[in-house]
Amino acid sequence: MEKVGRYPFMAEPFHCDFSGRLFMGHLGNHMLNAADFHSTDRGFGMHYLNTINRTWVLSRLAVEMDEMPSQYTRFYVETWVENAMRFFTQRNFRVVGDDDRVYGYGRSVWAMIDTETRQPADLLSIHDGALLQWIENEKPCPIDKGGRVRMDKEAQLVRTIDTFYSDVDINGHINSVKYIEHVLDLWPIDWYRQHAIRRFEIAYVAEAHAGDRLSFWRQPTAENEYCVRITKDDEVEVCRSKVIFR
Repeated sequence: MEKVGRYPFMAEPFHCDFSGRLFMGHLGNHMLNAADFHSTDRGFGMHYLNTINRTWVLSRLAVEMDEMPSQYTRFYVETWVENAMRFFTQRNFRVVGDDDRVYGYGRSVWAMIDTETRQPADLLSIHDGALLQWIENEKPCPIDKGGRVRMDKEAQLVRTIDTFYSDVDINGHINSVKYIEHVLDLWPIDWYRQHAIRRFEIAYVAEAHAGDRLSFWRQPTAENEYCVRITKDDEVEVCRSKVIFR
């Protein structure tokens, strides 16, 4: 089995926005699915981890796209592990078409937690560190890693929302991709008629659960660049995001 996994997807029409291009949220889902397929095939996926009270949680994600696949387009998400440490592993993605056209790349950081204590777990203890044999650090991923999202008191409260059943994933907390969708909903549809998402970054800080109220604070930081902070009921910071438009 190769170190790099390659998984087929299609930009289904009801997963595309008004422009006929794949939603960023659905692309995020495809990336997470590819990560799960890759890790499961190699013995360290959630199917196995759940039997020993462990699970993967996404810590950071950065996606940079030259273009989104259009509806009915078949494409592949390639994924590989670039690095692994005791508590974190770095996983990369490449989105490529049938004709080898590259749509974009992604970088992610994952942690493993104990599902009972919700505390970090040693990922190198799984199968005596077997994850290390799958590291591929020669395949290029030519986008920047996610940086620190810096915000100050000038950030403005844009929206507060409730969370419900459909926001929650298999790990029992608010789904990683739901945050992406909620962040991108902060701009009206007319904005997207003239702007496309070039780069999206998100860093997860704390868990939120069904019933939590999420507040979204937004601040422009450069031309066509915005940072967003999400907090829950007691003003605990849940995650930070950066969106760069073209």
